[in-house]
Amino acid sequence: MLGDEILEQLKNEVTQYEYETYISQMKYDAEASKSDLAVFYVPNLFLVSWVQTKYASKIAHLFEARTHIEPEIKICVKTQQKDVKTQQNEKIQKISVTKTFLNPSYTFESFVIGESNKFAFSIAQAVAQHQASKYNPVLIYGGTGLGKTHLLNAIGNQASQEGKNIIYVTAEQFLNDYTNHLNMKTMDRFREKYRKCDYLLIDDIQFFGGKDRTQDEFFHTFNELHNNQKQIVMTSDKHPRKIEGLEDRLRSRFEWGISADIIPPEIETKIAIVKQKCSINSIIIDEETINFIASNISNVRQIEGVLIKLNAQASIMGQQINLKMAKNAIKDNIKENHENITLDKIINQVARVLNIKPSEIKSKSRTKNVANARRYVIYLARLLTPNSMPVLAKELNMKDHSAISKAYKKMEQEMEESFTLKAVIEDIRNKIEEEQEDKPF
Repeated sequence: MLGDEILEQLKNEVTQYEYETYISQMKYDAEASKSDLAVFYVPNLFLVSWVQTKYASKIAHLFEARTHIEPEIKICVKTQQKDVKTQQNEKIQKISVTKTFLNPSYTFESFVIGESNKFAFSIAQAVAQHQASKYNPVLIYGGTGLGKTHLLNAIGNQASQEGKNIIYVTAEQFLNDYTNHLNMKTMDRFREKYRKCDYLLIDDIQFFGGKDRTQDEFFHTFNELHNNQKQIVMTSDKHPRKIEGLEDRLRSRFEWGISADIIPPEIETKIAIVKQKCSINSIIIDEETINFIASNISNVRQIEGVLIKLNAQASIMGQQINLKMAKNAIKDNIKENHENITLDKIINQVARVLNIKPSEIKSKSRTKNVANARRYVIYLARLLTPNSMPVLAKELNMKDHSAISKAYKKMEQEMEESFTLKAVIEDIRNKIEEEQEDKPF
């Protein structure tokens, strides 16, 4: 069957680890599928979320290459199979006026609210409830894995229940769609699709930076939707003012409405997130292990990945998740994600965030801004690289290893006292880790 062939084809599109851990657990349901709908089943809700977010778009494009029809991809838990078959037509009519790749598990109810994200949550909820017409466009920005995509999907899921016409795409998908229609000389169909929706939800707009023709098309799409009072919601890893290669006319339009940032969650919120995800997926973990996971992982996406891994290990080994398993899982992930991080990568990222030149951090300058940047680099380098203190002292033009040790300890103390500083460091760390190869956790 075609769906099974597509899953087999994915072997060449993903790593062996991804295929064995995620794709191999997917089962195609030919009976529930149609020409414009492909239904797959996975064992649990963790995989619903992960597969929908990471692979749905890729699977849809593989179908389109074979059939010339891009289907909606629906990922369900096995126990939902009967419901999907009996309620299929009703659900499709209600939810999908225009094909989307919304993740059904990303709802407002499943979003854990904390100090780090409550403003963004409130804005997103108001938009979905039509209580924020003056907030157009809405931009939610922040580091990777902090909940931006979750909120974007939550808006789409709630609005689609009311029969609204939803378009949800990443900026990269928008570009690819634009290029394909341009090559096929079908731009009228492209514009009909993007300019006639009620909600345009677009993820990772920083991807538009430097892509002039795509920006021009999006500029006119934005104007058409805004003039017709249609809602535009976007996410980005940074504020529009900091997106390199973004045209001023788009930058100014992105600032017409309201922006809400999400910063790395505080420990209490991360604990609540771990508990919620364990509860939803019937995973039993003791308090000590929950606290360890929350204390040693910097964002929500990594929490999900580690819990997927632990759940699979516990199932295979026939035992309950414990602290030792969690330590090994997190140690392996940290090793995988940090193996290519260099001191120069850390210096460059800190310099970008603090708006100074990388060369200044390596200089002998003692100005306050440069000194702070140097301390940030020291802290992150000790955390993310194997560099010894003498090596760091030499590279950063500092007296000796004792100066490195003193700066590191001072950073630790200041981060305990300042939530803002801790959030800044976590954000820089997330940006550094984003530059690594995108490996699943």
